[in-house]
Amino acid sequence: MSVITFDTIQDARRRITDYVLKTPFVSSPALSHFCGVSVGMKLEHYQTTGSFKLRGATNAMLRLNQAERARGVVAASTGNHGRALSHAARALGSRATICMSRLVPENKVSEIRRLGADVRIIGCSQDDAQEEADRLAADDGLLMLPPFDHPDIIAGQATLGLDIVDAMPDVATVLVPLSGGGLAAGVAAAIKGVRPAAQIIGISIQRCAAMKASIDAGHPVKVDEVPSLADSLGGGIGLDNELTFAMCQALLDDVVLLTESEIATGIRHAYNEEREILEGAGAVGIAALLAGKIAGLREPIALVLSGRNIDMDLHCRIVSGETNPLRNAI
Repeated sequence: MSVITFDTIQDARRRITDYVLKTPFVSSPALSHFCGVSVGMKLEHYQTTGSFKLRGATNAMLRLNQAERARGVVAASTGNHGRALSHAARALGSRATICMSRLVPENKVSEIRRLGADVRIIGCSQDDAQEEADRLAADDGLLMLPPFDHPDIIAGQATLGLDIVDAMPDVATVLVPLSGGGLAAGVAAAIKGVRPAAQIIGISIQRCAAMKASIDAGHPVKVDEVPSLADSLGGGIGLDNELTFAMCQALLDDVVLLTESEIATGIRHAYNEEREILEGAGAVGIAALLAGKIAGLREPIALVLSGRNIDMDLHCRIVSGETNPLRNAI
């Protein structure tokens, strides 16, 4: 079904260990009390670039030879992959070009520029940005390192799953943010490689969940991309998806979709109860529990808090209870 084996994931972990943080795993007394079961949180938003994406980007960059790094790399991104790839490229003496749509928040764009990447803002969707990345790869000889549908990217993200099993060896349920599927597919492959009976549940947004729509259709489909508090979960999976669609279809036990109000509640809980600042995508596991959308909870439960790169003005509006926090945010 895929080229991502358990040995591949273990190799990726050894490869990136000196380049990424082993982020904390902590219990959540508040969520455990609310759910009546043990809940732990993987604080991946503590990662150097503020999200899990550094794992995959670093693994992919380290797999390149010097000649390939000298060509430069290119990717489309909703923000966090671009930031991670820019960081990894600079650390290894390469240069990144990042293509993004106008839906990517400015705080993410400015951080990518700060890391020295060449930034291209193209169109109003991830698909538009991907077309530009494809053009640059073809015309300028840049090496494509996409945000999710790539074996080295998936293997790098999967190392997070190994960390979860190390911290919670008896983990029974893992809630993981789901967009293009690199994180969800990788984490599922890693955890099921150790605990085959564990259930892995992808959490996405109700407004434009491309992977959920694709799984329901039985093949990759396009969706209209709209602004969301969980902007990192927007974008398509690619109609020519080679890996993550099949992996998510086979390895995810369920996919849960959240409203914007539910995502906002997750962000507020993270701040008020857990003392953590999360972007929308990073808070969806919390939000799904609070919304009661996970049926038949099997404990212990692990949540992946995947990123913190939220515009702080937007965060302030959310935690203050503003009813339309996306106003002027995109």
